[in-house]
Amino acid sequence: MRKRPIPGSSGLVRPMSLLGDPVLHSPCEEVTDFGPSLARLVEDMFATMYAAHGVGLAANQIGVPLRVFVYDCPDDDEVRHLGHLVNPVRVEADGITVRGPEGCLSLPGIEAGTPRFDRTVVEGRTVTGDPVRVTGTGWFARCLQHECDHLDGTVYPDRLTGLRRRKVLRAARRASWARTD
Repeated sequence: MRKRPIPGSSGLVRPMSLLGDPVLHSPCEEVTDFGPSLARLVEDMFATMYAAHGVGLAANQIGVPLRVFVYDCPDDDEVRHLGHLVNPVRVEADGITVRGPEGCLSLPGIEAGTPRFDRTVVEGRTVTGDPVRVTGTGWFARCLQHECDHLDGTVYPDRLTGLRRRKVLRAARRASWARTD
């Protein structure tokens, strides 16, 4: 996919890494440079996420193995959460475990009931290096856990077992976007 600007955004849409791409299955590196290139990366990530109609996107999903993710995700009360995290660390994940529908921009068109905690707290930095702490519940907690998993080299099918996992992997193998190498 060719990089192209999103109207009203200075970010560029970048190609999406798809299931099977090695960058999705390896832990990402810590960000050490909080300069202009990081700010451009975050802008590009938002543009790419919006173009793909997603609610979250990790840097490795666009082929950049750095610990960064962006989100624009509602919680279960339809409160919008918009932001980004650099070098995020999950410091709490608790509450009840809910098996809910989960999809991924790196597995387009496929979703499965995936167990996640109903509450999550993540600490990290902004693009300027300022500390930030984000607390999520419900759907937003699921989003935070999903994006943190990406940065650790985990995709949501890795959290599935049995028939549910086999069905997702079979659908991915049969998908028009499946890797053939």
